[in-house]
Amino acid sequence: MLSSLKYFYFVAVLLMLACADDPPLIDPVESNPDDTNTPDTTIVDPPDTLSQSTKINGLSFVSPPNEFPEEFMSYVESAVSGDWIAISPFGFSYNNNDPQVLFNTEGQWWGETGEGVTTISSYARSNNLKVMIKPQVWIPSGGWVGEYDALTEEGWTAWEKDYRDFILYYAELAQELDSEIFCIGTEYKIAAIRRQNFWFNLIDEVRAIYDGELVYASNWDHYQNIGFWTELDYIGVDSYFPLVEASTPKVSDLLAAWQPISQDLEAISNQYDKQILFTEYGYLSVDGAGWQNWVLESQLDATPINMQAQVNCFEAFYQQFWDKDWVAGGFIWKWYHNYIASGGITNRDYTPQNKPVESVISNYYD
Repeated sequence: MLSSLKYFYFVAVLLMLACADDPPLIDPVESNPDDTNTPDTTIVDPPDTLSQSTKINGLSFVSPPNEFPEEFMSYVESAVSGDWIAISPFGFSYNNNDPQVLFNTEGQWWGETGEGVTTISSYARSNNLKVMIKPQVWIPSGGWVGEYDALTEEGWTAWEKDYRDFILYYAELAQELDSEIFCIGTEYKIAAIRRQNFWFNLIDEVRAIYDGELVYASNWDHYQNIGFWTELDYIGVDSYFPLVEASTPKVSDLLAAWQPISQDLEAISNQYDKQILFTEYGYLSVDGAGWQNWVLESQLDATPINMQAQVNCFEAFYQQFWDKDWVAGGFIWKWYHNYIASGGITNRDYTPQNKPVESVISNYYD
């Protein structure tokens, strides 16, 4: 049980992350200020040889604070032709060295708990959507699990116990809910290397209670360092690769930047004989969206809105990957439960909802 002080702090931080309620799309933004001298083709038809049904055309569903009407789920298909959602129950550690992993607490949002996951999954089934359950650990003090380090052997042992309880709880739930994919972890960089035996053992324990497919969501700069890909069904990559620094990057320039990255991804896919699953991918709708989005997040309100930058980044991503047989598909970051009240042309966030980029996504997801 959280102390009253910690509970208050946790809830206060969560409220700051509530989803945007920008107005819906009015008119598409067609301008491309960086391309005034060189035309750039942004949208093309998907290749005729691509069977769209073989791809995981997914959206990362934002865990909402409260239960919502089931009909909201219908927009996943109607707006962008999505056929999968990733549901993310959250645990949390207080800081980058805290050995605790707390979950299903009174201070969490409804959608972050087992109850919320169960209901959201049932909504997905009613709308003919497949599901990946993707438990994630959040650090409310501003830290990041990629930098998590328990520091001492005693700390690591305590963390392993808590994290194991967290993952096995949701693995059992994933089995109960017939979830097609279960993700055993997200973006742990230090822990993935220093505690490799723990991950091997954890995978064995998950396999004993869950009979669906397994993935781990590695950060874009760390997928080549994971030692347990042999034990999983997919190589998971959270795809936030910095590509082109321009305010409105051209599709052609983005494709050129993708070439060496794509070669590396294909090489590791061939090495392990497993498909790449983009466990997260997406772009902010602001200037510079093709570069370091995690930096832009810290200065988002001061960064100019740029819908064309988001459009071009998505288009280049699909042109690069959606016809590759070594790519399983992916989950767009991110999708809010209340479609009508989310996104829009005044919104800078990652969500594609009610923005021009929806037509690009539908072009490839359909």
